[in-house]
Amino acid sequence: MGDNTLVLGHRISEWCGVAPVLEEDIALANTALDLIGQTQLWLGLAGEAEGKGRDADRLAFHRDVWDFRNLLLVEQPNGDFGRTMMRQFLFDGWHLAQLKGLMASSNDQIAAIAEKSVKEVTYHLERATDTVIGLGDGTEESHDRMQAALDRLYPYVGEMFIADAVDDEMVSAGIAPDPASLRPGYDALLDEVLREATLTKPEDDFAHKGGKSGARHTEHLGHMLTQMQWLQRAYPDATW
Repeated sequence: MGDNTLVLGHRISEWCGVAPVLEEDIALANTALDLIGQTQLWLGLAGEAEGKGRDADRLAFHRDVWDFRNLLLVEQPNGDFGRTMMRQFLFDGWHLAQLKGLMASSNDQIAAIAEKSVKEVTYHLERATDTVIGLGDGTEESHDRMQAALDRLYPYVGEMFIADAVDDEMVSAGIAPDPASLRPGYDALLDEVLREATLTKPEDDFAHKGGKSGARHTEHLGHMLTQMQWLQRAYPDATW
């Protein structure tokens, strides 16, 4: 959870100062801040559970690409504004369902972080949904760009619902929901929003995978981490 919010938060922050209009610039920056705030909570808890003295900053800035456990979707480049908002919508729909599931976690700290985060992510999803509908059902050019964004990003959706050994153990312990159990609700949301946006969901359900387990990342994550980590790598333990 922490790696997803960290990587996507940094990706969205790349829009700061260059978004299409001032309102979007502010909204994207606020979304990025929300996700980075959630990252501090998740990675802080991860460091505490690990017990090796690594805090959230250490986990964020001193791990190499193969140590990250994020969805491949969130490391995809921003592209144009439409592709950024399509990526956000596809992630937010899963993120909100996952957080609601985690609110019932047997781990009190996980449940508390999820409860705190769900309010922010509810807003993220509402905003991304409105934008996808507005651009999809907008001009011919905006519709074509949103359809192209959906076609490009949809193959990264399936990974969110594929369970691995870690997921199975978490489900058994009552810590996290079964990933597959979230798919029906997600598909219903997708179908409703895409219908309003006059966009066509790809028929092929092929899913890229490997990011969540760390087995395989796209080349984009390494380039992003180079930008995100260089200061802490060049000046270890530097403080403001």
